[in-house]
Amino acid sequence: MRKSLIILSACALFFTTSCSSDYLDLKPNSSTSTETIFETTENVKLAVNGLSKMMTQQYLGSQGFNGEGTIRTWYGNFPGNDYQKSNMTGWKVITNSQYLQMASSIYDYYPWYYYYKIIGNANTIICRVDNATGTEQEKAFLKAQALTFRAYAYSQLVQLYSKRWKDSSNGSSRGVVLRLDESKTEMPTSTLGECYAQIYQDLDEAIELYGKSGLDRGKDEKYLPNLNATYAVYAKAALNREDWATAAKYAPLARKGYSLISNSEYVDGGFNTDNNEWIWNVYSTEEETLYYYQYFAYEASNSSASASRSYPVAISKELFDQIPETDVRRSMFLDPKTDPYTASNGAAGKALSARAKSEYGSKLFSSTKIFAYMSFKQLAKAQPGVGEFAIFRAAEMYLIEAEADCHLNKEAEAQKLLVELNAGSGRNPEYTCTKTGSELLDEVRLYYRIEMFGEGRDWFNYKRWGLPIVRHSAAKGGSFHATFAVTINPEDNNGWTWSIPNKEIDYNTEISSPEE
Repeated sequence: MRKSLIILSACALFFTTSCSSDYLDLKPNSSTSTETIFETTENVKLAVNGLSKMMTQQYLGSQGFNGEGTIRTWYGNFPGNDYQKSNMTGWKVITNSQYLQMASSIYDYYPWYYYYKIIGNANTIICRVDNATGTEQEKAFLKAQALTFRAYAYSQLVQLYSKRWKDSSNGSSRGVVLRLDESKTEMPTSTLGECYAQIYQDLDEAIELYGKSGLDRGKDEKYLPNLNATYAVYAKAALNREDWATAAKYAPLARKGYSLISNSEYVDGGFNTDNNEWIWNVYSTEEETLYYYQYFAYEASNSSASASRSYPVAISKELFDQIPETDVRRSMFLDPKTDPYTASNGAAGKALSARAKSEYGSKLFSSTKIFAYMSFKQLAKAQPGVGEFAIFRAAEMYLIEAEADCHLNKEAEAQKLLVELNAGSGRNPEYTCTKTGSELLDEVRLYYRIEMFGEGRDWFNYKRWGLPIVRHSAAKGGSFHATFAVTINPEDNNGWTWSIPNKEIDYNTEISSPEE
């Protein structure tokens, strides 16, 4: 990953931030021309590496905008059903999904800006790599990687800025702007169906190119996509599109060669360092840290950052109570048992604080405030927020395939997948599944929530499921601070659709309103 710093020093091509349409600004700011950068496949490799680097950078002059981590935290975790930043009431607007229709807000703009930065730079690689000096195998592999980045970015954009598939009239509702080359011309939005067709086309081409290349990434280069990562993007995009057969096809291909981690790995740092379960990850080292801007500075129970010390992550009591006693995942959270805590906000009393420090001391910063049901799943490797995290891992592919199988009436297959994930991995050796019909689908959804807690899937899953987010305070059997104890119905906020940002509309007159 250190190579990414070479492209940064050679040319500001990949990281300009000067104007409202800057995600389209591909003009170098140094004496090194774009043509020179793309002269050879060795240089193109640096450009692809730069796409990975973009996933772990600070943007828009804000501490919290840290690349892919921000999408997980602010857009997937904070507004979800099962996740709480304990006592962090100052963030209630984003936690309660009140920014979605505020087209002038930076929170509405950030994902659009971030993913179009990736798309714009991926487009340059896709358009220019064929003319680079190097082997045909290298060019095919690099183009496949760039296509995977582009497909992933578009799949994220449509989840945020478009309606859920089931509300789209079979894809005829508004999608996003499909920019597929280096031009900066004004363009209207495509339909959601057209966007998914392009995502599929990019992934199909990438798969073909990976096959032609015969190449793979290095064993220590999981921050770069490969064929398995492309399959994972395909499986997740198909799931969002409710294309069950395609999701069921690609999920097992994505996890092929990747094993589920052991219980000890799960409990002791399986979520900040590359392991055999990770298919594609975001890179991080102490040498390239974002300090207090970084993902784990917001998420880790052992971080020295105030965002984690004062407002630790906690799981919903109602989800925690559904995790079996025999399941190792239950041990990732502070069970208050009979120890008292303040019901209104979850703050621990002396006995619960003492037990937390005794049982989880190595996973706590010395001055971290203790709350009931707080999470110890996310841990920083180094202070205040160093750590890698997975974009996709094998466990999610089991869940994607199982969910798709439920819709394909392949109940025995879905049951088997749940048993493999839960009992076969050792997470819960006593797990069995005989449920059928809607109860089986509910079971898959429950274990999606348990397995992927805190990994940025919460809000996104509830959106595509079309289920209401229902958070209860302690007075009503839950554990949420009263500020967050709200119900958000599937039809609210234009079906949970973020508005197209004003910054795009101001630049692009082909789009006349945020809701078009």
